[in-house]
Amino acid sequence: MKISVFGSGYVGLVTGVCFAEMGNEVVCADVDANKVEMLKRGESPIYEPGLDQLFKSNLKAKRITFTTDLKAAVDASELLFIAVGTPSDVDGSADLKYVLSVAKTIGEQMKISKVVVNKSTVPLGTQKKVKAVIQEELKKRSLNLTFDVVSNPEFLREGNAIDDCLRPNRVVIGCESEKASQMLQRLYEPFVKSGNPIITMNPESSEMTKYAANAMLAAKISLMNEFSQICAKVGADIEQVRKGIGTDHRIGPHFIFAGVGYGGSCFPKDVKALVHIGRSVDEPMSILSAVEAVNQRQRQHFIGQLRKSVGGNFQGKKVAVWGIAFKPGTDDIREAPALDIIQAILDEGGKASAFDPVASKHAALEFNNHPSLEFQEDQYDCLGGADALVIPTEWKSFREPDYARMKSLMKSPIVCDGRNIYSPAVMKEQGFQYHCIGRG
Repeated sequence: MKISVFGSGYVGLVTGVCFAEMGNEVVCADVDANKVEMLKRGESPIYEPGLDQLFKSNLKAKRITFTTDLKAAVDASELLFIAVGTPSDVDGSADLKYVLSVAKTIGEQMKISKVVVNKSTVPLGTQKKVKAVIQEELKKRSLNLTFDVVSNPEFLREGNAIDDCLRPNRVVIGCESEKASQMLQRLYEPFVKSGNPIITMNPESSEMTKYAANAMLAAKISLMNEFSQICAKVGADIEQVRKGIGTDHRIGPHFIFAGVGYGGSCFPKDVKALVHIGRSVDEPMSILSAVEAVNQRQRQHFIGQLRKSVGGNFQGKKVAVWGIAFKPGTDDIREAPALDIIQAILDEGGKASAFDPVASKHAALEFNNHPSLEFQEDQYDCLGGADALVIPTEWKSFREPDYARMKSLMKSPIVCDGRNIYSPAVMKEQGFQYHCIGRG
């Protein structure tokens, strides 16, 4: 099939590459000329395990191409995927300006019937808005073309996105016509050979499914983080509690790890958007409002714990930071807890020395090359003269460190672990003052 994907960011690039891997002809269109030139050279603007190899092989085979010519992208394909960003607006709602801009372009350029597919995370009612924008542009041109707008949310986990895209545990299609449904089912049939379902529903239900899934997962994390605060005060161990409840099939073992809080491009934005949607229809989302509040409170509690461990304030202190990305396996720093931690250190006159396998470049730009923040190429290089080590991200290389080397480099053997990756007993045996989450 011939497919055009508008937007070559995280979702657009991964989706486009995976469509190409299945033999489709894919055009990825983006307004960022520098990014397009980079992609044409075979350079990916994002880090995602497994992406680079698939990207380069499909580029070499000419199954995927990149362009800034949006008109050509509209003309080239029967299926037009919208995969642009929907950042949070100031009121928490999802900003649809990029989605509707693509819809306007499609309406201005479309000459024959097309199927337009919303792949971006969009609030309820977006399918109707996209359809209305395209129809208005066609009306301006005095054209009466049939077209479909389908909602097809993505469920990609950063760090596992290639596998999630090539072998999805479900495909959700929200559409109004049998023709569009059949076309999308034909597209996705090679992806679900193992028998995972393709679920069709109306567009509103499909849009809600994406938000509901992320909200449910965010709620599990925040609930465990609240439990962790109680555990720390009553002598319980949140890790033991996690094991105890994770074997209950009604709960399951996933997304019940206590920590410094969730981040990334999905959970924070989608929780805010769903709270805003509820408010707009006079349905207060009390639980989700609490989920968001707990997530922020968890970060501040952890920063307070770190502050206390170095003597009550960060003035004149050096803190080593292991991990900046919001989770391992990605270079995405959006809403990453590490950013709040580093900002607090810098704001109070401290210094931070940070290491992340792939996210340091993005963090340097985020902090505008702050003079009190340095980035190291090796995790141990952060530790020289450090008053404490903080771990916001659980990269695998942190799991079995050289404890003796750590102690010899640090000014004070203090570790504040925001992901509970070490055993308190082992850390005590190794001579560290160890602070973690909910392990009283």
